[in-house]
Amino acid sequence: MLCCRPLAAQDDWIDRLRDKLSFATTDGDIRGRISGTLELEAHYTSDTRADLRTDDREFLFAPRLSTFLDSDVGTRTYVFAQARVDRGFDPTDHSLELRLDEIAVRFAVLDEGRANIQFGKFATIVGAWPARHLAWENPFVSAPLPFEHLTPMWDDRATLSAPLLLRRAHLDPLSGSTGIASDKHRRMPAVWGPVYASGAAVTGRLGRLDYALEAKNAPLGSRPESWELDERPWGPPAWAARIGWRPDVRWELGVSTARGTYLTREASASAPPGTSASDHEQLTWALDVGFAHRHLQVWAEAYHTRFEVPGIGMLDTLAAYLETKYKFSPIFHGAVRLAGVRYSDFEHPSGVSMRWGRDVVRLDLVAGWRLSAHMRLKLEYSPQHEHPAPRRISHAVALQFVTRF
Repeated sequence: MLCCRPLAAQDDWIDRLRDKLSFATTDGDIRGRISGTLELEAHYTSDTRADLRTDDREFLFAPRLSTFLDSDVGTRTYVFAQARVDRGFDPTDHSLELRLDEIAVRFAVLDEGRANIQFGKFATIVGAWPARHLAWENPFVSAPLPFEHLTPMWDDRATLSAPLLLRRAHLDPLSGSTGIASDKHRRMPAVWGPVYASGAAVTGRLGRLDYALEAKNAPLGSRPESWELDERPWGPPAWAARIGWRPDVRWELGVSTARGTYLTREASASAPPGTSASDHEQLTWALDVGFAHRHLQVWAEAYHTRFEVPGIGMLDTLAAYLETKYKFSPIFHGAVRLAGVRYSDFEHPSGVSMRWGRDVVRLDLVAGWRLSAHMRLKLEYSPQHEHPAPRRISHAVALQFVTRF
């Protein structure tokens, strides 16, 4: 914090830079600005099996530079894009890379935001967290557990039998839990972050109601590589819809649903005889609630996901979180988040009913400092418990410095 205080004196320079990054034509038909954030993160975890990271290091430094383009063309067209330079979409030890996460255009079909149509690569409309997932808006360092927890479901190879499912879940006594980290690159969460998949959406607002419908090339649980059209060309589209209601300025309520094929095209050959990849679908229902009053903000979301697995049946998982943020002063805030994931039972061929994954509970505690109008510092501590698990509680600590321009 002492090192960051001299940086806060550079606010005037950042304000001048923000002015220079705005542009407009002489007639005003094209207007826009370029903005961005620089994020410096340090992570420690006592159990590298428990998150999306593909490396097995306990300590990790993950810098990221994000730049955003927002431009209005005329009165009805809006263009936006997001590019990042980092070590991977999720924290990892890879070399720095340049990636275009978002690029889309939105047309206003009706006035006053009543109907818009959008094309390109953009965040999912499902739920409420994707709309505030960027580092400056997120009061935490990490994403909520539903967006980070890896299920036993693989997307690059079909699950053919109950014994195979238990081995992938590392619940088979013969396989144990020693190899949990070795297959992390094959497992998928129910929702992979903001899901910057490619497609089209229709959105709008009618009084106190918001609505959105999208069709994309990849479902909610797809990995970042699948969001690109060259990696996952159009097949059966993944559909999603959301309806939101704002009873007053304090409350926001929403319900969402999504459906799509979770297997990649490479996994089609591994589908059981007589089936295809489209028979392996992921169906998700989500409920989100938001409340804000004075210095208090509260958010809650629940995701019920059902995986269709031919030969086994329907496998369900319920993931939910409740988080709250309180501003103790203009420069200091605290935040608490409690999240959990619970797996359904399925009938094993031996006649025994058992869970198909490890239930998880995680607590996130954050202290945040607003060093200036353009700089923030956040410290997060997260204990996590899995059942059954060889280690009763794992611990994670993250420190994040964010500056925006």
